[in-house]
Amino acid sequence: MMYPFMTLNDDTEITHSEMYPDGTVKVYIETPVDGGFHDATCWLPMYRWEVNGYSWLEMQYLKHLVRRNAPLFMKYSQEGGVIDADNP
Repeated sequence: MMYPFMTLNDDTEITHSEMYPDGTVKVYIETPVDGGFHDATCWLPMYRWEVNGYSWLEMQYLKHLVRRNAPLFMKYSQEGGVIDADNP
């Protein structure tokens, strides 16, 4: 199961999985572009990336974003995602 985490101003969606039995978490990023999507997957805690379509500069930003939020991805992956107080 993938849980929503964040939507950026350019409609980039960031989601994450539950924590798998081996302790890994999948972070998935998808940005709509003309004719399809750019997407990237980061496997935590190893920070192993699979990238499709993003430029080097875009990836620098996304890698920084994931690294800064990695503790939250790891935490929420064990708690069923971010809990929305307005929509429990």
